[in-house]
Amino acid sequence: MSLALLNDIITNPAYHDYLAILKGARNGFVYGVKVRFPHALVMSILFGRGDWQSRIRVIYRATKQHALNLAKFVSLYKTILIIQKKLNGGKERESDTFVAGLIGGYFVFGERNAVNEQIVLYVVSRVVASFIPRATSGYNTSPQSALASSSVKPLPPDSRYFTLFAAMSWGAVMYLFRHRGETIQPGMFNSMTYLYRDSEAWKDLKTLFWIFSRSSFESDSINARELIQSSG
Repeated sequence: MSLALLNDIITNPAYHDYLAILKGARNGFVYGVKVRFPHALVMSILFGRGDWQSRIRVIYRATKQHALNLAKFVSLYKTILIIQKKLNGGKERESDTFVAGLIGGYFVFGERNAVNEQIVLYVVSRVVASFIPRATSGYNTSPQSALASSSVKPLPPDSRYFTLFAAMSWGAVMYLFRHRGETIQPGMFNSMTYLYRDSEAWKDLKTLFWIFSRSSFESDSINARELIQSSG
């Protein structure tokens, strides 16, 4: 196949929707790697256990799963949209995106594991936050931003309602951490433990201002946790 013929196929509007599935899978995979790899790397450095060989395997598995799942979801989502559009005489209905997202979410992210749970919680937080009343003016964006050239201009939350939303969110999560820690997602629980519980334990000036291992001062951490629980 010549390059000219290949370009004709790629630019042919008749094949656009099908090629968009491939491009969507590619973009989903690349975005998943960009998002998950640095996150997994940082979490392994801060909270990982075992030697670095085992940590690298964890980073690789998490990155691979995130990237492949996004690629699968985008592909499935776009495919279902095309099928619905064809079944409806070439017209897209308002409910088509919900149905496609529903089916894609069920089959791709329906399995409960650490990576899927984090992704779903991220999506849920954005869905919940979308109900905050919007401001009248849009976000400040640079000319290079995707928002600058978009026909839809996202509006930030109204500052008054966002203040209440932030206060309620932090009040709720701190209550859950203290009294119902078993309900918090593990990654966030580890971060909160490091911030709010492990910061209560030190032995001298060095350990007050320097990172120390959890195992070396396990007894201090236990005493701090017991003190926190008894004071609650």
